[in-house]
Amino acid sequence: MRIAVVGSGYVGLVTGACFADLGHEVVLVDNDEKKLTALRDGEVPIHEKFLQELLTRHRGKRIQFSGDLQAATRASEAVFIAVGTPPTESGDADLSYVESVAREISGGVEGYKVVVEKSTVPVYTSQWIRTIILRNGAAPSQFDVASNPEFLREGTAVTDFMYPDRIVVGVENERAAEVMRQIYGPLTSGWYYGRTEAIPRPEAAKTPPRLIVTSTKSAELIKHASNAFLAMKISFINAVASICESVGANVQQVCDGVGTDSRIGPRFLNPGIGYGGSCFPKDLMAFRAVAKENGYDFRLLEEVHRINEEQRHRFLRKVRSVLWTFRGKRLAVLGLAFKGGTDDIRESPALLLVQELLREGCHVCAYDPAAMERAKEVLTAGVEFASDAYAAAKGADAVLILTEWEEFAALDLERLRALVKYPIVLDGRNLYDPAVMVEHGFSYYSVGRPAALTEEVPAAVLKKKERA
Repeated sequence: MRIAVVGSGYVGLVTGACFADLGHEVVLVDNDEKKLTALRDGEVPIHEKFLQELLTRHRGKRIQFSGDLQAATRASEAVFIAVGTPPTESGDADLSYVESVAREISGGVEGYKVVVEKSTVPVYTSQWIRTIILRNGAAPSQFDVASNPEFLREGTAVTDFMYPDRIVVGVENERAAEVMRQIYGPLTSGWYYGRTEAIPRPEAAKTPPRLIVTSTKSAELIKHASNAFLAMKISFINAVASICESVGANVQQVCDGVGTDSRIGPRFLNPGIGYGGSCFPKDLMAFRAVAKENGYDFRLLEEVHRINEEQRHRFLRKVRSVLWTFRGKRLAVLGLAFKGGTDDIRESPALLLVQELLREGCHVCAYDPAAMERAKEVLTAGVEFASDAYAAAKGADAVLILTEWEEFAALDLERLRALVKYPIVLDGRNLYDPAVMVEHGFSYYSVGRPAALTEEVPAAVLKKKERA
């Protein structure tokens, strides 16, 4: 099918590249000519596994780039709106970009089109999109509006698109539903999974995925409710981790016991320094605002947000209790992105912690496999950026692990021990077994587990003892 995707940000770029790999003819539309030129030249603005591969495979063939939305609309059977919906000061989603796109789309509605909201939007947005397009001259019989929320995790977005748990389609009539079935047919029929060039299947993926057809309002609520529930699960286990620390229990053992309950499951039961990124914080605020606007005080979501904020401050207090004072301390920080596998630093708890440490007078030497260039735009004075984890750790009073990159879970601990000034590791992502860390000479502090302590002998003193 011929598909236009409006917006070349995170969702739009992944959606366009994946649709092209499913065999559709895609035009990616953006009003930023510099971004379009970079994409045509082969540059990829975000760090996302498999995305570069797909864009290279289909650029100039099944995927084109354009700044003319009306022309793209006229040439397409479906138009996906994937522009930003940032939060306002009150927490509502700013829908001005969506409205602007809807107005422009109206000028290209010639022949039947399905206009699909792919951006994360509050309930009733599909109705407003239809109203805006009608107000600007499109005939009612020439288009329908559908809701098709995305469930993409940064770092695994391409895989999530190709091997989804489910595909949710919100429509108001069978005509629009049939167009959406055709678009996702390569996945729901299983055709895509038989291709030799298909994106590799994750271990737990079930194919083909189920396509769930709902009303547009239900689809809009499914997205917000899903993200709110996942955020709640993270905050819940972080609250449990705090209790574990108070009573001397091990939160990992608690997670194993709770997660094996089939009604709960182990996913997202990962204690740490809190969630971040562009989705959970924004969507939680937007869902609270929608509920309040419609007469329901969703206080549970306020508590989820409060626990998440407190988790970062709780970890900072732990660092202070271990180091006693901050001023003048040299700290190695491993991880700046809000999660592993991405260069996204938006609402990153790691970045927020670094900023707090700088205000306290610490000198920070940081390393992240993908997010350093973005972090340099935010962190200026007081931060040194290292070439790798070991360079960051050299001469450090303590090592802080703040992002769950795979390479941070596989460090050469003997090499690390020889580089640091003091063998202290504060792990905000629980990447290591405490017993293993003690075995390698570290005092190890994690989240929701008892501290594992060893004699904190400076590396220089240790080397003198070894020579003697």
